[in-house]
Amino acid sequence: MYHRISAIIVLLSLFIFIGVSPSIAQELDSIQSKTEKKESFLNHTSKGFVLKTEDGKYEMQIAARLQLRFAVPDDQDPITFADFTNQDQRVFKINRARLKVGGHAYQPWLKYYFEYELSRSLLLDYRVMIEKWPWLNFKAGQWKIEFTRERFISSGEQQMVDRSLLNRKFTVDRQQGVEVYGNLDAGGIANFNYWAAVLTGMGRGATQNDDSKMMYFGRFQWNFLGREVPFSGGDLKISQKPAGIIAIAAVSNTSPYTRFSTSGGGNLAGYEGTNDSQYTVNQYQIETAFNYKGFSWASELHHKSILDNFDEVKTELGGFYFTAGYFAHQTLEFWPEPLEIAFRFAEVRPDLSISNNTQRETAVAFNWFFAGHKNKLTTEITRFKFQDQELAQDDELRFRLQLDISF
Repeated sequence: MYHRISAIIVLLSLFIFIGVSPSIAQELDSIQSKTEKKESFLNHTSKGFVLKTEDGKYEMQIAARLQLRFAVPDDQDPITFADFTNQDQRVFKINRARLKVGGHAYQPWLKYYFEYELSRSLLLDYRVMIEKWPWLNFKAGQWKIEFTRERFISSGEQQMVDRSLLNRKFTVDRQQGVEVYGNLDAGGIANFNYWAAVLTGMGRGATQNDDSKMMYFGRFQWNFLGREVPFSGGDLKISQKPAGIIAIAAVSNTSPYTRFSTSGGGNLAGYEGTNDSQYTVNQYQIETAFNYKGFSWASELHHKSILDNFDEVKTELGGFYFTAGYFAHQTLEFWPEPLEIAFRFAEVRPDLSISNNTQRETAVAFNWFFAGHKNKLTTEITRFKFQDQELAQDDELRFRLQLDISF
């Protein structure tokens, strides 16, 4: 009798286990699914570490970037002939240390972005964007104005170690204000981008204007092959379809400044006044860019006029640069796949009324990409050549090595 009862209990237990095992499996799957959801709360993408809610309404991207640089005989581009005397310097520094925070809140199209320079304690960018429609977007805050491609491209995504001679004299850099922008795509060659902004015109960190006159900016870009060229140096994706742009941009501003940089408003050599509304600056540039199968091209042609409203003296400046890069492994079997070669030539005319007054830069660079622009090693050799009708011609050869890493 005892053995018969035991057999019955075993059979009943087996039937119960078989009956409830699907429920157990479903519960385990549910637990695993919840665990995966919890794990997906924090991810890492090309934008850094990403935190987001399950409904997708809130997302925050946190990233950091370090830029280590060695340079000889000097790191800064020469400004005057006196700068060519610094032949015995060796420079090793953390050139940039950035913390970036971006994402969206409430809705995926309501975006925000902050960028902070840790090494110098500078708040570089802070802006809010409404990007619900491709053809009509809005922006408010402080950011790098899209006046020039070279300046707008992040310093971590340049093909060369840094920007050209033109940057100091022609960039509008970071400003505060409001902007409307978008992409107008009617198909094929009828593809255009536009930007229009009203800004304080006082540079990064300025909390108020010096007068009632604002800075006005506009840019119109034709994507003549139906595709935009990304604001990034090189063609790392080895594009199988060509992309090209032609753009024109203009800026008008009245302020105490004749130039802008990360530090804020400042003045070019020869402009020492700092009075309110002293300088009226009008400038424009024509720009091209092209990417196809590992080859990249970019150029800018600039004109800038500076009117000293106190002395009633007007000066006109001009300049241009072009740069090209190529991943040569596509045509040379011995060439390593991660290695890009890039070349740049730039010329600045500080005063167009003086024909022999020129500043030239010729540079060649090699980029080894470990993880795209996020982790790369760049080596660059640059020759500067300055000429003036009243001074002897002078030149300098510079070597720089730079490591970029973002995470």
